[in-house]
Amino acid sequence: MTTGASVDAMDEAASERLRRWRLVLGGEAADGTGCALSGRDAAMDGALAALYGKGDKPQSGRDRSAGLGASAPSVARWLGDIRTYFPSSVVQVMQRDAIDRLGLSALLLEPEMLEAVEADVHLVGTLLSLNKAMPETAKETARAVVRKVVENLEKRLATRTRATLTGALDRSARVDRPRHHDIDWNRTIAANLKHYLPEYGTVVPERLIGYGRAARSVKKEVVLCIDQSGSMAASVVYASVFGAVLASMRSIDTRLVAFDTAVVDLTDQLDDPVDVLFGTQLGGGTDINRALAYCQSQITRPMETVVVLISDLYEGGIRNEMLKRVAAMKASGVQFVALLALSDEGAPAYDREHAAALAALGAPAFACTPDLFPEVMAAAVEKRPLPIPDTV
Repeated sequence: MTTGASVDAMDEAASERLRRWRLVLGGEAADGTGCALSGRDAAMDGALAALYGKGDKPQSGRDRSAGLGASAPSVARWLGDIRTYFPSSVVQVMQRDAIDRLGLSALLLEPEMLEAVEADVHLVGTLLSLNKAMPETAKETARAVVRKVVENLEKRLATRTRATLTGALDRSARVDRPRHHDIDWNRTIAANLKHYLPEYGTVVPERLIGYGRAARSVKKEVVLCIDQSGSMAASVVYASVFGAVLASMRSIDTRLVAFDTAVVDLTDQLDDPVDVLFGTQLGGGTDINRALAYCQSQITRPMETVVVLISDLYEGGIRNEMLKRVAAMKASGVQFVALLALSDEGAPAYDREHAAALAALGAPAFACTPDLFPEVMAAAVEKRPLPIPDTV
């Protein structure tokens, strides 16, 4: 027998389902659900309707403004509303949708708008693409927004990156006469198995293998070569942060090169990734061959160099020359890493023919999340197989 409390709970659950469906469906007062909204729910519905109330396709012409209007104040109020009613992760998605669906990029050039937005990697990419058109009155605010995102990323990524690469550098600097605390016991035992004494149940280590100290005996060179075409915006942001982290390590000589159809060396700005980001110019064509030619000209110690190409591989330059350069670098001892993207979203679009050609040269191309990047770099430094995701 159903108790009164159970009935009340069932009714409450049903009402909540109707409420959620009403918010999803939008429309007029009830939209066929029999559920009317009021108070906070009505305000949430209004914020959603302003963005999604005219269908799923991007609008054009006057319809493009949908329910937000064309003025910065109305959009700023809407941004404040969604931050009030939705969690940060949802706010960021809605902001990206507003920029894509409603053509709000131009309004981001106004300081009051920048102060109202929820900053994330995608917003930074949008701001960088607008950099050249940005009025002086908005640039200071834009830099503050970008710096906030960059500092958050550094806090998330820097410590683990330094720790992972320091260990890799130590392991790559093995010495033949290590001190006791520098002995690599796993490799020492493997190298001395032929000296196993069964009657004693032990191995006599005639040859010791140890770790060196990276700061004293090893210095690796890392070249980050970043495609700054518009589709690579998030990757440019993450690569700039990682470039600054690597540059802070004494045992790694880091160079950062950005390219479209031209090549710009941003190495001298690596002490501040915000300067690096504002030194890029998102958009334009792509000439990977030209960029790799420049990187190749900067390599002085190929056996101790890691080149990381971050690109969707859509080449506007000379394809065969690009592949020849990769082959030449690998033949000289360079560790070559090809990342289709350095972001949490993966690489939905890339040149599969070029990716296959690189794989045939022993340089598999794959998308890499920021959390995996330290492991990829550690593997490249130690010259062991890269930890390629299963999704490749």
